[in-house]
Amino acid sequence: MATVRHAHTVWEGDLLKGKGVVTLDSSGLGSYEVSWPARAEEPNGKTSPEELIAAAHSSCFSMAFSNGLAKAGNPPTRLETKADVTFQPGEGITGIHLTVRGEVPGLDADEFQALAEDAKKNCPVSQALTGTTITLTAELA
Repeated sequence: MATVRHAHTVWEGDLLKGKGVVTLDSSGLGSYEVSWPARAEEPNGKTSPEELIAAAHSSCFSMAFSNGLAKAGNPPTRLETKADVTFQPGEGITGIHLTVRGEVPGLDADEFQALAEDAKKNCPVSQALTGTTITLTAELA
């Protein structure tokens, strides 16, 4: 059965001097300020679409990778995934780099790498971002 998640943003003003608030409606976890300076310069306590994409991608990849490892007979003890989303004003999102470090008993580095690549390719967020170059660094702890 399909699920739908909801968020909304209220924006006031123009792009460069305006500001907004994005609210995570489905989870009710909160509302977060956004602005152009927070996106194109320093965050200064605000979020950006790219940070939200990084959160979505790191969590989706971790879920897909955990599932792939378990199906291969080596469920992970721990995975720590970081997603770096690069935004270039005037160009957009120019790349995403995933870094994963995992504790997976009984698994060698080559199999870990292969299963990480599969998760990178097949997690739903990666598939939704197919127009973006996605790279990966994977290492066992």
